[in-house]
Amino acid sequence: MVINGWQDVQDEVLRRLQARIWKPGELLPNEADLAAEFGCARTTVNRALQVIADEGLLERRRRGGTRVLVHPTRRATFNISLIRREIEQQGYAYGYRLLSQRHERPPAALRERMQLQPGIRIPHLKALHSADGEAFVLEDRWINVSVVPEAAHIDFRQQSANQWLVENIPFCGGNLALSATHATNVEADLLAVDTGTALFTAERHTRNSAQVTITNVRLLYAPGYQMQLEL
Repeated sequence: MVINGWQDVQDEVLRRLQARIWKPGELLPNEADLAAEFGCARTTVNRALQVIADEGLLERRRRGGTRVLVHPTRRATFNISLIRREIEQQGYAYGYRLLSQRHERPPAALRERMQLQPGIRIPHLKALHSADGEAFVLEDRWINVSVVPEAAHIDFRQQSANQWLVENIPFCGGNLALSATHATNVEADLLAVDTGTALFTAERHTRNSAQVTITNVRLLYAPGYQMQLEL
């Protein structure tokens, strides 16, 4: 077996896990022994094992070694996509309208979640994205200007905050909550549905490498929307 990098170590470890060479609950050989077996640096083994642990297949403990999880969990992969691209890839003409752009104080719960100082005002945007002239998704977004100061001066009438952030601001993690919510009078009017209609809602909170909030967005989709996740 030729090892050219950590990906090769990852592939071999995954092969052994799938073949039950290392069974659930079993402790793996230590990194030094694996490095000697594979003929590579210990750091190479460390990186490969950490990636697999991040996927939910291994448990790593300092001074406790690396163990195969008895009940492994695989994480879904979610990429933040451009709403515009998502619409155009379905063959529809993309439309965008900025509904409002103001500096406002976020609600207390959101302020705490974004770890903001009391009384601070940050950009709050609402926009409607459409497909072939029909409402597709309503975007309700707050942006942390301490992380993205330039956002305080951008006019988002021509380009959506979704597109600008995806193209310009890298993120390293976050949270995604999916739910069904009932359309308010205003939301129903914008999405051309009856008040109280159940809407697929995605609320996403993204952070940078320092684990500081970049943005919090709430997306309310018109009926019929399906979200695709890669497992």
